[in-house]
Amino acid sequence: MILELWMIGVAVTVLMILRVPVGLAFIGPCLWWALADGNSSGFALKTTFDGLNSFPLLAVPLFILVGVMANRLGIADRLYDFGLAVLGRIRGNLAYVNIGTAVGFSWMSGSALADVAGLGKIEVPHMVKAGYPYRFAAGLTASSSLISPVMPPSIPAVIYAATAAVSTGALFAASIIPALLMAAGLCVYVYIWTTRRPDVTSVPFDRTRLRAAAIGTIGPAFVPVILLGGILSGTFTPTEAASVAVLLMIVLGLVYRTLTVKIMIQSLRETAVITGGIGLILGSAALLGLIMTRAHVSSSVAELVTSVSSDPWIFMIMVNVVLLVLGTVVDATAAILVLVPVLLPVAVSLGVDPVYFGVVMIINLMIGLLTPPVGSVLFVTASVTGRPVEEVFHGIVPFLVPLVAVLILVTALPGLVLWLPHLLGF
Repeated sequence: MILELWMIGVAVTVLMILRVPVGLAFIGPCLWWALADGNSSGFALKTTFDGLNSFPLLAVPLFILVGVMANRLGIADRLYDFGLAVLGRIRGNLAYVNIGTAVGFSWMSGSALADVAGLGKIEVPHMVKAGYPYRFAAGLTASSSLISPVMPPSIPAVIYAATAAVSTGALFAASIIPALLMAAGLCVYVYIWTTRRPDVTSVPFDRTRLRAAAIGTIGPAFVPVILLGGILSGTFTPTEAASVAVLLMIVLGLVYRTLTVKIMIQSLRETAVITGGIGLILGSAALLGLIMTRAHVSSSVAELVTSVSSDPWIFMIMVNVVLLVLGTVVDATAAILVLVPVLLPVAVSLGVDPVYFGVVMIINLMIGLLTPPVGSVLFVTASVTGRPVEEVFHGIVPFLVPLVAVLILVTALPGLVLWLPHLLGF
């Protein structure tokens, strides 16, 4: 069984190097194992579909639809205008507006790709036109987009919660402070950068513009209030909250007269495409999880870890190193689905809180979205701005410093993660 597992791992790696979509790269070798082990194809397909048969996972396509509609209905533009009106007089204002808009948009999006695809088209051209170097503008936009998959409603958090059988609401609450720390870390870097750039200027404060921009964001402000307020108060389940958020987006689109039949169809089509890719990964990961269970991978990993050290801090350091490396070559969704059944039992046996472990895992894997060869945010940023991937990555590298610093801080101080969930009674 161990030999077969190694063969599956090699096959998956080769297929991913050949740029085969992640879901197909996983499901092909796993189906081969099922048939070679004497199982029927029906058994393999049933296991695959059982991996999708989860009510909490229904929130994933709904949250994706919320993010897609927020982009297409012009809500990202409204948030950007509001940030610019508020922060206009601050030196280096466009950089801070970039981060602030990412925070505001993250309360609705939950996806780094939706963030960078929507906001990148607005922010990078504006910053370049104002005299910011392209690499700085692109690197900041890509890096700030990572706030979305950490801040609730985080799609990776929904997937982790379903896989680890922990409360989605607790994980959402635990993610808020780390996400804000990521934004603060990026702001610190921007402040240091702007002090060395006397050519970076600000714009005069305009009270009329601020008033108009504030009125334009009243509607979008209700979305995170209702969505997160409902989840954290226990009024809604995450799936129900996602449904309400979609209805709010439709209402906002009608009020702002930006929702048309064409935009609705485009939004549904884009959501279906993204959800289909995630669904294939979810199903194939369920089959791979069955293989690893039969191969007793979790117990083998536990024996390996405890043979090195039984100290939970040493374990978390090892996990951080492994996840940072894997995040550069493995899709984040696939990594969560494959690694949680292996690593979480070991973490719990060492006294590590599963909610805290989930937040650390998500931050690790999200940093991988910025790095080659798989980093999807890196490639989307290059595509949106029409510049080479290498140039975008050079711009991203300096921003990895504050992001990794936040990861280290969150890992070293679990109280930063667990304080809010405990306060809210999770």
